[in-house]
Amino acid sequence: MTLLAGFNVVQIGSGLSEAFCGRLLADVGARVTSIDPPTGSVLADHLNYGKTVAADAAAQGAAVAAADLIVREGAPGVLATSVWTEVAIRRLNPRAVLATISPYGQTGPQADDPTTDLTLFFASGMSRLLTGQVDDQSEPPVRPVGMQSAVLSGLAAACAGMHAALGNERGASIDVSTQEVLATMAMTELTRAGLTGRSWARKRLTDGNGATVCILPARDGYAAISPRENRQWASWLEAMGSPAWGTDPRFITKADRVANFDALHALMSEWSRQYDKQWIADTAQAAHVPSFPLREVAEHLDTPQMRHRGYYRPVELAGRTVKAPGAPFGLTIAPTGHKGRVSPGPMPLSGVRVLDFSWVIAGPTTTRYLAAMGAEVIKVEAPGGGDPGRGSELHTVLGQAKKAIVLDLKKPEALEIARNLAAKSDILIENYATGVMDRLGLGADALKAVNPNLIYISASGMGRTGPDSHAVAYGTLLQSYAGFAGLNRHPDVPPRIGFAWLDPMCGLMLAFSAAAALWRRQRDGGVARVDFSMIEAMLWTMAEPLLATQLTGPPQPVGNYSADHAPHGVWRCAGEDNWIAVVARNDAEWRSLCALVPALSSMAGLDLLGRRDAAAAIDAALATWCADQPARTAAETLLVAGVPAAALARSADLVASTHLRAREFWDAHGAGVLPGLPWRASFGRTIRPAPGLGADTDAVLTGILGVAPDRVAALRSAGVFG
Repeated sequence: MTLLAGFNVVQIGSGLSEAFCGRLLADVGARVTSIDPPTGSVLADHLNYGKTVAADAAAQGAAVAAADLIVREGAPGVLATSVWTEVAIRRLNPRAVLATISPYGQTGPQADDPTTDLTLFFASGMSRLLTGQVDDQSEPPVRPVGMQSAVLSGLAAACAGMHAALGNERGASIDVSTQEVLATMAMTELTRAGLTGRSWARKRLTDGNGATVCILPARDGYAAISPRENRQWASWLEAMGSPAWGTDPRFITKADRVANFDALHALMSEWSRQYDKQWIADTAQAAHVPSFPLREVAEHLDTPQMRHRGYYRPVELAGRTVKAPGAPFGLTIAPTGHKGRVSPGPMPLSGVRVLDFSWVIAGPTTTRYLAAMGAEVIKVEAPGGGDPGRGSELHTVLGQAKKAIVLDLKKPEALEIARNLAAKSDILIENYATGVMDRLGLGADALKAVNPNLIYISASGMGRTGPDSHAVAYGTLLQSYAGFAGLNRHPDVPPRIGFAWLDPMCGLMLAFSAAAALWRRQRDGGVARVDFSMIEAMLWTMAEPLLATQLTGPPQPVGNYSADHAPHGVWRCAGEDNWIAVVARNDAEWRSLCALVPALSSMAGLDLLGRRDAAAAIDAALATWCADQPARTAAETLLVAGVPAAALARSADLVASTHLRAREFWDAHGAGVLPGLPWRASFGRTIRPAPGLGADTDAVLTGILGVAPDRVAALRSAGVFG
């Protein structure tokens, strides 16, 4: 049994975003029919694999009429001239969910601006954050490997579309803006800007990562480490042989290590250069310190962990059998005969209860989406500080519309409360270390006895099974391990840890899996157990370099170079650390660019190959033209001429954006604003303030479990709530 067997999807158009959306849906069993799918590349062939192509008008009409979800890509001006306008689609199928993906959304003053993957990363602010803080601001910002703007917007459309398919609104519509999807990856930075007006600085002042997450040089490459907790730092010092400098007053506290990071990193590097990267990681893991080697993508194609998980599937591409990434969900589905109830309220997840044992970023992002879609999310936290997200602005946004309770799970009474809540819930989500929930008696098998209809979702770095399942992992280390951080750089720049990209991306995938599991249970009673692997999710998004390494050889970091377009790059503008991304996708856009830049006027007749040959002269001309202009002014000039361009946005620029304001992306919060979801839905979203630590403990116990108030008071006196 597959998760979405019987769910019909139609993807319309030759863009990559809807193709990635369809790929994810097909990977968990949906029947996906393509109309005019992308062609001409190995990536397109991978995205099309196993889908049905509707080649003629009759087949296309039949597929659209039978669809549960229709996804298409295009700015409003483009879609207005398409055969498949919304009117045409609704004439054939008035009930299906229609998800539309476009660079800037279907409304707002920038809706029809020309864009590319590179310019969208600039317009969203993500290129400012991607590789982490820099020592030299003359280092140009970069886009990530693998057409990630299409990957992420496809994931968002799949997530939102799957939720909408659970709802009661006939013909619901979803509007996905790629700019907003990318911007919401940086939720902490975006929230801080919305509440304080401050933007993250690209210039490194201390270490850029809190002195606990860094990359060390090894004898054969690099290793990433993250001894972020005091006990982990003590274990790490011991793993390094208890060096004399470990007692240096400059490094005693975390704040000390931040302030003196350059000296600390030099000392650790002197030690690490003696050893191989895998040995360093293994030594750290043996001491329960999170660490992974920086691997090439090719190094993940045949590992004991991936073989155990059965992750790859053989696919015929370019005349060869290659390993294509599979779904990262580790699914098992048990029949129960109980179908659950159809959503009784206005939101897709109205009436759905979620017991949330997740923390930090990936899990709370997941449950934020579920709460926004109407679920009753009960967030379970430990006494004391609760979720680490409460130490920053993160909880303010990720905690929205949730209920918060505190349970000391070391107490038998607290475990009994947790089991009783699980018995009355539809979904449980957890991302504790492997084995913790089982030891508490809250594992999937144990809770099946009290609630056989409970959808149980676990998220972990490597998955809950396999030889690496107990590795201590964080998202930033895993994106280094996957090869993502190593490719997201200029060829002459060493790799950096970079922005916590993997965690928010996994939030989209996990929320999608929750909606898909609800659909399965509602359809035939199948109850899913999701064993989500973050490293597998990261590799799923890296399909392009993963396939390339098997067909043409291991990819190398190329900065902002593109094999498809020229010019395709970034140039510095007037002011401090101001940059613009400029792309000519075709000869017409190139001629428009030449008409604006005097030094290029004599080159207007160059074709793509000619532009490649003249790359140095073009670069010099654009550098001179951009240098004396504000980035925003230069970008506006180019956009009016139809040339894809974007100024490198700061988070505060996004807060001030008239386009995002017009799209109602920002929600009022006190004297500031909070970022919304990466999609607009015709049925809206649930918005309530994030709760204080334990704010709903009494109400949940009395209202859901029927515990008498005096018993709640007795439990509190006994320390069950900390």
